[in-house]
Amino acid sequence: MKKSDVKVLIITGFGLNCEKETTAAFKMCGASPEMVHLNDLLNGKHSLSEFHILAFIGGFSFGDHLGAGTVLANRVKAKLHDDLKQFVADGKLIIGICNGFQTLTRLGLVPAMNDNIFEQEVALAHNDSGVFRDDWTYLKANPDSPCIFTKGIDLIKLPIRHGEGKLVANEDVLEELESKNLATLRYANADGSIASDFPANPNGALNAIAGICDESGRIFGLMPHPEAFLSPFNSPSWTKEKLEGKLASEGEGVIFFRNAVDFVAAEN
Repeated sequence: MKKSDVKVLIITGFGLNCEKETTAAFKMCGASPEMVHLNDLLNGKHSLSEFHILAFIGGFSFGDHLGAGTVLANRVKAKLHDDLKQFVADGKLIIGICNGFQTLTRLGLVPAMNDNIFEQEVALAHNDSGVFRDDWTYLKANPDSPCIFTKGIDLIKLPIRHGEGKLVANEDVLEELESKNLATLRYANADGSIASDFPANPNGALNAIAGICDESGRIFGLMPHPEAFLSPFNSPSWTKEKLEGKLASEGEGVIFFRNAVDFVAAEN
């Protein structure tokens, strides 16, 4: 399959606000993304079966009034349960970023261990700091993770902007998550060591976990915003990097989307 034949569904509406950046990310990687309002998806004007990749984007779906991602997850689960289950069964890819990650956890699409799809196993709680955090953070990728989206990543820097990003889970769930290498990204210090303290760990996440995947590696959620670092000029240190001759040709966040598009194109 040509990359241009890879169709990406980007759900929009009701407080979600990262559709243009996410669309730009997939376009940069050669795919054909389409922004579809949630109502048009729920009312059947579009079908999940039309697409190869599904993106739950960042923002504040339904104002986060009942908890981040809660209403969006409930509406999707109520109206698209069977379609979403088939989408997963077909081995298609799903990414959830920030609010989208919160939605994935509430849907039970990640980590979905032992095929427990649609059963919530982890949650994203309020930051330990008690405030919304807008900053940049280092992330260390797990090389043993099955995650499609994080292949080839070691240490990466991405922006964050969230108030409910602390990953929490029961001890037994956390142990199984770790044993299966489903913790794909962790907050880190600049030297690559795992960050346990604020501000490098911006929310107090257990085991410094910033992103997780399901056991197939095809469903992935993360709190940082890779779609907000597509250009090297998005970086707050780009002037220093330019003076040192280290300015990259693209932002570090692009790799997540390129991995997904390349995988789908090669598989189909």
